[in-house]
Amino acid sequence: MSTTKQVTATAFSAWPGNDPVEALKIVRGELGTPHTPFLPQLPDRGVGSDAIGRTASLLVELPVDVQPHGWRLVDRPGKDIRRAHSALSTDINILADIAGAEQQPSDELKIELVGPLTLSSALYVHRGERAVSDHGARREIAESLAAGVGQHLTRIQSAVPGTRLVVQVDEHMAASALAGTLPTASGYRTLRSIPGAEATATWTLLVDALRDAGAHEIVFSLAAKDAPLQRILHSGADGFALDVAGISREQWDITAGAVESGKRLWAGLELASSQSGSASKAADQIIVPWRELGLPLNTLGAVRVMPAQPLDRGTPQQGKTVLGRLSAAADAINQRMLG
Repeated sequence: MSTTKQVTATAFSAWPGNDPVEALKIVRGELGTPHTPFLPQLPDRGVGSDAIGRTASLLVELPVDVQPHGWRLVDRPGKDIRRAHSALSTDINILADIAGAEQQPSDELKIELVGPLTLSSALYVHRGERAVSDHGARREIAESLAAGVGQHLTRIQSAVPGTRLVVQVDEHMAASALAGTLPTASGYRTLRSIPGAEATATWTLLVDALRDAGAHEIVFSLAAKDAPLQRILHSGADGFALDVAGISREQWDITAGAVESGKRLWAGLELASSQSGSASKAADQIIVPWRELGLPLNTLGAVRVMPAQPLDRGTPQQGKTVLGRLSAAADAINQRMLG
């Protein structure tokens, strides 16, 4: 089994504030090599800068716009999707400027996408229901997203030449879609469950498209409860991201097997404490279960740590503080791993 040499850090892409220059400078400053900085998403900027709007802007020949209940598939592009395109172009241009001015640019960059099941759960069709309720709409969204990610990665690679691109696919609604617990638009009932085999095929389609576009690493971010870990692994993804506090014993066993076969765990850690020794306590969140699983500490290189929650609910300064604690936690794990 091959493992990476050390534990590294990254975070969810959602970031507080509305200044992309400030956001990129903080993120790249706090998560320089060997860690993995990310292209921030700034939902405080409004429509089009939210996670759904940003990913929907990548869809090929499937225009969307904002309606009172959320993003909806429409016949022709409108002002909302144009705002999403504009915000993304601005962010990529700023990334190119900031990275180009660095003496030692980061080796990696993480970009974040909403996965096809979560995207179709968040988008609505003309009749006002979630797109995930319509098999044809699910298929079109999955195929359109797979077609659009290549151009997206190419644009980012042009902004940071030579940088390895790491992709985080957010599927926090996947378990609900598979279990049939997603509420309808009216909220009076739930939608029919999505077949598991269809989900696996959909994820495989996206993973293959990302690989073809040059993605170096692809990890799916999931809500821990009922997370379809085996299906994610069968899709060809490199691993999954989970909040460590929510991982069940069965999921830890699956994780151990995945690590032993060369997959990765992005471990979401609680980093709120500012007390002395908090880096060591944060490190214990992954080291203790690792030992309980009987995994040798020298395999912790399969772990990338991240905050358990997105950072956009605070302030940029609070986000910077959390990233500092995160890199300190990674250092503490590495010290324990190396003895």
